[in-house]
Amino acid sequence: MHIRPIVLVVFSSVFLFSCVSNKKYKAEQARYLALNSTYTQLQASLKNCETEKAETNRQKELLQTEVDNLNKQVAFLKEHNTQTLKQLQDLSVITGSQAESIKKSLENIGAKDIYIQDLQASMARKDSLNMALVMNLKGAIGNLDDKDINIKVEKGVVFIDISDKLLFKSGSYDITPGANTVLGKVALVLKNQPDIEFMVEGHTDNVAFKKGVLYDNWDLSVKRATAVVRVLQNQYGLDPAHIAAAGRAEYKPLTTNDTEDGRAINRRTRIVILPQLDQFFKLLETKK
Repeated sequence: MHIRPIVLVVFSSVFLFSCVSNKKYKAEQARYLALNSTYTQLQASLKNCETEKAETNRQKELLQTEVDNLNKQVAFLKEHNTQTLKQLQDLSVITGSQAESIKKSLENIGAKDIYIQDLQASMARKDSLNMALVMNLKGAIGNLDDKDINIKVEKGVVFIDISDKLLFKSGSYDITPGANTVLGKVALVLKNQPDIEFMVEGHTDNVAFKKGVLYDNWDLSVKRATAVVRVLQNQYGLDPAHIAAAGRAEYKPLTTNDTEDGRAINRRTRIVILPQLDQFFKLLETKK
């Protein structure tokens, strides 16, 4: 018998099968690691959204409590004034003009009741618009590193914090080519909201800085803010009448400047969505 050729055939088959299985295993393992990383990122994003939603609900509960208290005061005043007017009319101790004056006072209370309802509706609408804006921004930004971009709502205001390492080289206010990735995505969402006004703020760490025409961190933070504004205006067509630029230097840190990690967090560009105060001023106007 020719045993040697048979053994070679069997050995070759086992070796080839082993190589194929090993390659397939490594490919599946790599695919698993990639899926697990995506799952971890999605879990982190979900947790952030849940935290922001809880904070928004807390603020809404506080506002609702204030509105409820005002409604109770209005109801009490209505009942008290109605009873007083009836008693005075029954006793015939007031004149017709006095009764008319009291009647107008009651009507004013009714107007204030409507005002409270309008204010409550405006606050609820503002909260809804802010949350929709945050979700649109997070959806547009997508897979960018959460540590380098932070979108949040604080006290009814939307903030977008972008790490300087995504926008500038160290000690420079020239926008890097890679900055267009994140600024383009942010601009796309802002451009779809033509009535929105926003301010671009430059922030630095507390390390003393002086270079060329830049005298200190005030200069650097302002120049970085205006550099971002020019990109949003010139490259992405955002209305300059709705944009403001400001420098904060090192005086609005997010964390301590005592460590390198802390200083890296504090070096950022912040886009602040400005609340439309004119709408609330109209509500606060005295109604005649």
